Amino acid sequence: MRRRDFITGIAVTAIARPLAAHAGTWPTQLVRIVCPLAAGGGIDATARIVAAHLSEIWGQQVVVENKSGASGNIAAEFVARSDPDGFTIYIATFPHATNSYLYPALGYDPVADFAPVTLIGLYPLMMVVPNSSPAHSVKEFIAYAKVNKLSYASSGHGTSLHLAGELFKRRAGIEMTHVPYRGAGPAFNDLIPGRVDAMINFTASSLPLARQGQLRALAVASAQRLAVAPELPTMAEAGVAGVEVSSWSAFFVPAKTPRDIIRKIHDDTVAVLAEPAVRGKLEQVGVVVIGSMPDELAAFSPRRDGQMGTRHQSGKHQSPVRQPSLAPGYGVICF
Repeated sequence: MRRRDFITGIAVTAIARPLAAHAGTWPTQLVRIVCPLAAGGGIDATARIVAAHLSEIWGQQVVVENKSGASGNIAAEFVARSDPDGFTIYIATFPHATNSYLYPALGYDPVADFAPVTLIGLYPLMMVVPNSSPAHSVKEFIAYAKVNKLSYASSGHGTSLHLAGELFKRRAGIEMTHVPYRGAGPAFNDLIPGRVDAMINFTASSLPLARQGQLRALAVASAQRLAVAPELPTMAEAGVAGVEVSSWSAFFVPAKTPRDIIRKIHDDTVAVLAEPAVRGKLEQVGVVVIGSMPDELAAFSPRRDGQMGTRHQSGKHQSPVRQPSLAPGYGVICF
């Protein structure tokens, strides 16, 4: 054997053994789930529920880090630049699919810089107003908005909440001022006391507040009434057709993360989502639990071929995105 071949063989073995051991014993340290929204919202709540159960399975602490701002771009870029070792997981949501169409330049590639793990679930939205609002129905809210200057809150520019609010304005024929926040939690701090007038938000975080009497729910932005809130009409039933919106959450990791680690994160996350206690807790607030395979998430995720739409040009909005086959009946809009 030539000396060069011998040395090369030693080098390859030295590299391969740690990688194999890494994949087999992972995780060996704290794992962080990076959330692009502030604490207190539906995506954050999902991340914390899943993190607690993954901690038990892995025997390592799994923490949620909230890196809100810039419609998720701060969190996404942070994860994209993290080491591809599985210790940094991104719980992505709607803006991960739309930001490339809303921002002229991003510090990361939403496709090339991430490896898909699993689509966690879909999140129907509902319209809520402060208890101090004179509106007790969508029709009353529209009438009130036509003679008053109103505002609506969202979890940031380009989020499903922002786009749902704009769609509602257009379909209802009213004007409202958009007030973006770093997440649903901070938005609730202004919505509950009436400093903003409305919000179309995740059922997962809005419904509990409505049940507690802190907010008033007017309608759901879905095609059918929700089993968790059958008393609430759909937007169409309330008089505003064409407002059917849902969001989603999914786990991604940095590109080049070893496949064995991706498989473990996927398998254990799907196992957590299948636990009756976890599934029940999520479904109780309207989340449609999925737990997809990585390739299914890749097909659902943003792609350059325009499946998620084309850029906003000349003031014209896009047509709705095709319905994902993973969960028929819940559409995802994209302007």
